[in-house]
Amino acid sequence: MNDGEEIIRIARKMERMVQKKSTAGALDLLRELKNLPMTLELLQSTRIGMSVNAIRKQSSDDDVTSLAKSLIKSWKKLLDGPSSDKDQEEKKKDQPTPSQNSPDAREESSSSSNSSSRKEETSLPDNYLTSYPRAPSTSDPVRIKCRELISAALKTGDDYITIGADDEEIGAQIEEAVFQEFKNTDAKYKNRVRSRIANLKDAKNPNLRRSVLCGNIPPDAFAKMSAEEMASDELKEMRKNLTKEAIREHQMARTGGTQTDLFSCGKCKKKNCTYTQVQTRSADEPMTTFVFCNECGNRWKFC
Repeated sequence: MNDGEEIIRIARKMERMVQKKSTAGALDLLRELKNLPMTLELLQSTRIGMSVNAIRKQSSDDDVTSLAKSLIKSWKKLLDGPSSDKDQEEKKKDQPTPSQNSPDAREESSSSSNSSSRKEETSLPDNYLTSYPRAPSTSDPVRIKCRELISAALKTGDDYITIGADDEEIGAQIEEAVFQEFKNTDAKYKNRVRSRIANLKDAKNPNLRRSVLCGNIPPDAFAKMSAEEMASDELKEMRKNLTKEAIREHQMARTGGTQTDLFSCGKCKKKNCTYTQVQTRSADEPMTTFVFCNECGNRWKFC
């Protein structure tokens, strides 16, 4: 059985554990996973990240929760690409040096390394993806429903599984930020929540959802973003090009054509105009004259 098949086998076992709400044997499976090479494709196809995160929440065993956190943290790096040279150097520092040849020295070094690793795992905060305090609970049915809808929108794709993000907590933090701005659940509050949900669900803009899940866009900042700020990179580029084109056409309208005083503007009555002629009809028909008033910007055509 190759590594991929082994991961699929473990993923199925963990999924059954989550369904039965029983974490018995979870520690052994997590230890197996730690020694298996994980890929982004396997994370997305098996949804194992979601199962590990669910087991972390359900288990009261410190070893299970700390190891689950450690795995999720390492899997999150798959989204960021290969480890940096700095990370490699730090890993080398944790390894025993060649001069430690005696059994006692090797044992002491191994014990120290395990202790350091253990300390790092147990020191992880419950929601390590953000440094924000947990959102206060609410009994308002409207707010509760909005939190559920935002959380569901965050789970539109498989990103939350790979990242191991706590979608419910992030959704609650976003809703809390919106509520703190309006101080009520009126139409403005609901419209703001609806726009967040719509943009998170946008299949053409997965980077927005991923940025929110990873914490690159903090919940309070996302709660206040405008439609232009939330737009996909493609749409932003399109808007930029349209703006450039509009500016270019506006400049051409003023600088192109021929200056004349033969036309009188119907709005300002002045004769400071520019005109251009275009063949818009058949060749045997006269050209259409387009006139632009340099004074008030009025445009009209003269046939």
